[in-house]
Amino acid sequence: MNMKKILMIGTHPDTMGGIASVINVYRDGGVFDRYPVEYLSTHRDGNAAVKLKTFGGALVRFASMLLRRQVSMVHVHTASRASFWRKSMFMLGARLFGIPSILHLHGAEFHVFYGKESGALKQHLIRSTFRHASRVVVLSDTWRQWIEGVCPEARVSVIYNPVLVPQPAPDWNRRTPGRTLFFGRVGPRKGTYDLLGAMATLPDGQALSLHMGGDGEVEKAGAAAAELGVAQQVRFLGWVRGDAKRQALSEAMIYALPSYNEGLPMSVLEAMAAGLPILSTPVGGIPEAVSDGVEGFLVEPGDVAALAARWQQLLSDQGLARRMGEAARRKVEQSFSAEAILPQVERLYESLGAVKS
Repeated sequence: MNMKKILMIGTHPDTMGGIASVINVYRDGGVFDRYPVEYLSTHRDGNAAVKLKTFGGALVRFASMLLRRQVSMVHVHTASRASFWRKSMFMLGARLFGIPSILHLHGAEFHVFYGKESGALKQHLIRSTFRHASRVVVLSDTWRQWIEGVCPEARVSVIYNPVLVPQPAPDWNRRTPGRTLFFGRVGPRKGTYDLLGAMATLPDGQALSLHMGGDGEVEKAGAAAAELGVAQQVRFLGWVRGDAKRQALSEAMIYALPSYNEGLPMSVLEAMAAGLPILSTPVGGIPEAVSDGVEGFLVEPGDVAALAARWQQLLSDQGLARRMGEAARRKVEQSFSAEAILPQVERLYESLGAVKS
């Protein structure tokens, strides 16, 4: 008799974004080998027809496996807005069939989605989904407190995002002086325009370049860079993955992500694993990864002057930048590596009745 499956549900692993990055670490870290996991993609990059076909195919497969009693557990990775409403159907299916379910919350703006964009009925449905999940997994203690505030009945666990730590560490002496790296959706939420504004105030005559990887408002950001007079120092890389990402991380000297809202950004953890000092903001789970003055600097979102001052401090003191980068790598190895995090996921599985393959 075939073993029942743990259905893991989320965006396609080749899709841009943090959920896909987490799924790929789960896969590369051996979770799919140690447990009978089948992955269902409910969303992928592409046009409306591609997205609808992907979602419909996942829903049909899910229903078929439920009816055949082939599912032992459902592990749903969700962001907010449309992602949440799509995934809530799978959570409902698990509930109706009495199957343990894990709702793994990644949305950086879930509090905005819940508090400002959802009326009373939608808020009730969101709380009901939290309440009926066997476990709600969040990415930081800050998010745990928020979930427990809106739904005290929710059973919440904090499990950080895992990251693969490159071995050996990139050679600091081969990094490009002054090169600052940014990964993410280009736009206001990630602090793109604050970063460009800060760059425009930094002193001339020093080595400084900003490489920005990601999709989003690329053309608008390019125009803003030109208006600020820094276009020659800014390079837009598009979405970066694989060997190109590893190379970019090994060549940069600073990683910057001055976001306004976050879960626990994979890009920050990847930069820390590569030995980069972090220039970011104390939002979401970032302060649990980066202690101000230790693994990097944290400034308040929107404080362009403070952002520029800390950026200049890292640019002018490579010894400081290197020490912070080394501390960042140690922090990741201890608390955020796949070796540290994946056993926590597996213990959660086993507490809900999962058995190894």
